[in-house]
Formats: sequence, C-alpha cells, structure tokens
Amino acid sequence: MPVNNKDHHACTKSLSAVRDALDVVSSKWKLQIIIAIWAGNKRFKDIQRQIGSISPRMLSKELKELEEHKLIVRQVYDTLPVSIEYVATQHAETLKDLVDNLQNWGIKHRKAVLGK
Repeated sequence: MPVNNKDHHACTKSLSAVRDALDVVSSKWKLQIIIAIWAGNKRFKDIQRQIGSISPRMLSKELKELEEHKLIVRQVYDTLPVSIEYVATQHAETLKDLVDNLQNWGIKHRKAVLGK
C-alpha cells in the first residue's frame, strides 16, 4: 500500500509535538512537583514532604529542569536565613487540562484494571 505523503507528514508532525511534550513532563516526578506547587507547597521541604519518596538530589534536579522549561520560577527572598519558594508560571497553568484528563483517565483505568 503506497504511503500518502500528506498523511505521513501529519503523523510525523503529531509525533514530534507529542515527543516535545513528553520530553518536558515525562519523568516520574515532574507532574507531581507541579501539582504539589499548585496545592500551595512552595518551599523545597514542603514539596519533598508532599511527594514523599523523592530524594533531595532528584527534587533539586527536577526543579531545575522545570525552571529551564519555564514551568516554575524560583523566588529568592532576602531574609535571614534566605528563603526560597517555587511558583508555577502561567505557562504551567496550560497543563491543568492535561493533568485533569490524566487524573480522570487514571481513575477509570484503576477501576477497569483493579476494580477499585
């Protein structure tokens, strides 16, 4: 069956866009970190406590990557001791529908697979 170049191009474009999105949020922790920040956990220890099993080193790495992708901003306050908070950007807000859809799918999937 011959390949339709128009369909092939559309598929490649779609796959590229999905790959780009997954490159940003596909770690075990990134969406969990963003959700924790949305819930009001803005300091390093609060985020770590909310997520639970993430190591400080991994949390630090993931926060830096989220900052590079402009999903969070690291705010440093000139206090003694210095206070640092992480805040979700407006760009991160564009993930809310995706997170809601993932949550709804996860609930349905859990019921389908585990009956819970």
